[in-house]
Amino acid sequence: MTVPPPPQPLPGGEFGQQPYDYPPEYSGYGYGYGYGYGSPYGYPPPARTNGLAVASLVCAFLLAPLGIVFGHMALSQIKKTGEEGRGLAVAGLVIGYAITAFTVLAIVISILLFMFLATALQDVDLYPESPRYTAAPAELPAFDPPAPPGANCQYPETVERPSKPVNGPRVGRVVTDPPGIDATITTNQGAIGVQLDNAKAPCTVNSFTSLARQGFFDDTTCHLLSTTATRHALQCGDPTGKGTGGPGYQFPNEYPTNQYRLNDPALRLPVRYPRGTVAMANTGQGTNGSQFLLIFDDSPMPPAYTAFGTIDAAGLALLDKIAAEGVAGGGDEGTPAVDVTIESVEIG
Repeated sequence: MTVPPPPQPLPGGEFGQQPYDYPPEYSGYGYGYGYGYGSPYGYPPPARTNGLAVASLVCAFLLAPLGIVFGHMALSQIKKTGEEGRGLAVAGLVIGYAITAFTVLAIVISILLFMFLATALQDVDLYPESPRYTAAPAELPAFDPPAPPGANCQYPETVERPSKPVNGPRVGRVVTDPPGIDATITTNQGAIGVQLDNAKAPCTVNSFTSLARQGFFDDTTCHLLSTTATRHALQCGDPTGKGTGGPGYQFPNEYPTNQYRLNDPALRLPVRYPRGTVAMANTGQGTNGSQFLLIFDDSPMPPAYTAFGTIDAAGLALLDKIAAEGVAGGGDEGTPAVDVTIESVEIG
């Protein structure tokens, strides 16, 4: 058996170690530098893990679409660089796609459920005062206000500008004597005499008389005639003639609304506003402005409209004639078939 000659040291070497020139038969035995570090004959360093692969897995739980993007980028980089992390990237992609698909499915189901509920609610009678409500309405309640009428009338400004230049009414305490104030609404169809109820609704009367004396109602159209099952009235007081105008301020409801607690369910139940009542129109409690209703037949409405006056016999006869002409184009609510324009409103 022939023993190979001892290896000969070569010049150089790292860290003070002398490399040896091993014959070929010594190859594969781990010979090389003294400790094997940094040598082409030692163990190669482990491959590093791709950072985007880690990010893909983390983002898959936090923001699935971002995890999917990082996952595809990581696989592309790993293919080029040979880095570790392919399993992490694949896991991020699988989880990201699964969560995204689940989210899309949940959104679709929610939309379909919402559409189903919206369709179902169309058949639900949410408002007892609708035409389908058949119970006989109660009478207007007795007058017993929770505070002295007219003790503190307030008219805060609205976001909408006045439809005509006008000053707000005086604020604070207003007098309730005399209890009734006469007014005449002169229209192109004739005159409507009204007695304003200053005893029960002094803040409303204060606003109405202030607007009338400033000519706010002059040359304005009564824009809406209602002959529905729940309202028989001619609506006036909007200078725009569209139902959207007002004086640039609003004020709280008075009688009969102030006979109820704010959370009283009875506020949603109809009461009978008798023929000949003058009431404020509004879009909710505390949104009274300048528009008012001339009621020419008993109307079952919730007690959310301030009743502030009564119409005389001649005025009711005129309103009956206007109502008999009906609504322009047919139907039971809309622009009156006959033009009704207020020429002036005189107080006293």
